[in-house]
Amino acid sequence: MSIRPWRDITRRRCRQIMVGKVPVGGDAPITVQTMTNTVTSDAAATIDQIRRCEDAGADIIRVSCPDEESTAAFRQIARAARVPLVADIHFHYKRALEAADAGAACLRINPGNIGGPERVKEVVRAARANGCSMRIGVNAGSLERHLLEKYGEPCPEAMVESALEHARLLEDADFREFKISVKASDVFLAVAAYQGLADACDYPLHLGITEAGSLIGGTVKSSIGMGMLLWGGIGDTIRVSLSAPPEEEVRVGFEMLKSLGIRHRGVRIVSCPSCARQGYNVIKTVETLEARLAHIHTPLSLSIIGCVVNGPGEARETDIGVTGGGAGKHMVYLSGVTDHHIDDAQMVDHIVALVEAKAAEIEAADVGTAAAAPVA
Repeated sequence: MSIRPWRDITRRRCRQIMVGKVPVGGDAPITVQTMTNTVTSDAAATIDQIRRCEDAGADIIRVSCPDEESTAAFRQIARAARVPLVADIHFHYKRALEAADAGAACLRINPGNIGGPERVKEVVRAARANGCSMRIGVNAGSLERHLLEKYGEPCPEAMVESALEHARLLEDADFREFKISVKASDVFLAVAAYQGLADACDYPLHLGITEAGSLIGGTVKSSIGMGMLLWGGIGDTIRVSLSAPPEEEVRVGFEMLKSLGIRHRGVRIVSCPSCARQGYNVIKTVETLEARLAHIHTPLSLSIIGCVVNGPGEARETDIGVTGGGAGKHMVYLSGVTDHHIDDAQMVDHIVALVEAKAAEIEAADVGTAAAAPVA
């Protein structure tokens, strides 16, 4: 019996497109997306929400454009955004034309539901003129009638067929700057559809388990479904769909990539669930540290372990570690080596200071390495 190497992730080979200045597909890093839930015509509220998502690390943000008021506001929103925006379009092809002219970096459409080949060609012309890419978005809950009649129900084969039919409409218009998604709220259906689509085409794939649910339930569903796909090398950009503030989607998305070793951003905290052996309140400490270290974008690791059973072992594998001890004194590890003790009262402030110093050290080293690199 052969066992797959346990840390082996080989990315699916696919073409690369650009969403504004952000590459998607090919050998580009997997990007994290989210979507605003404000009324788009309220530009100030939408920009405010976009800023929070940007601060959380979003690479790309989608904005719904259901009416003329929304696309009118989109121009102001796009000018204010620091990351590329995707205009979400359904049914009304004119909204796509307006959004492309207003600064959208990408148009999320279903070519089959905007009025026929001629209107698809109009949207393609607008996209090409404005440097927009597109996303074909197939959803199990809105499959075409002829496919439901053919297959009897939403199934992976129907979703893949729908995606390829939409893709052909764009290909017939000589446009290939697009990515595809085949989302479903059922984990098994979504995973099977993405696996089938990955085999059937070489376009970049946008992953998502749609309408996944609440912050906890949706995180679990999304992590299982997208985790299976990402571990199999499938996926070029992701969105975690949660009934929660969009910046939480971004944080969960990065945690997902971080846990698979695919992309690292910010502090990775390794912490125990705590028990009667703990030398300090682990849960409260971790909650406080997550909030106080949210501003750190530099990838580094921190272990917060309540006692000496697993603490030293975990600390050896992290940049900074704390192991709970007796009499309110705890051991601090730096780069896996025991370094000094710290009292309860000063522990959180002390850890924050250590992490900030380590992050600054890593950033300085990275700048030095870049400066020393030979000029091609």
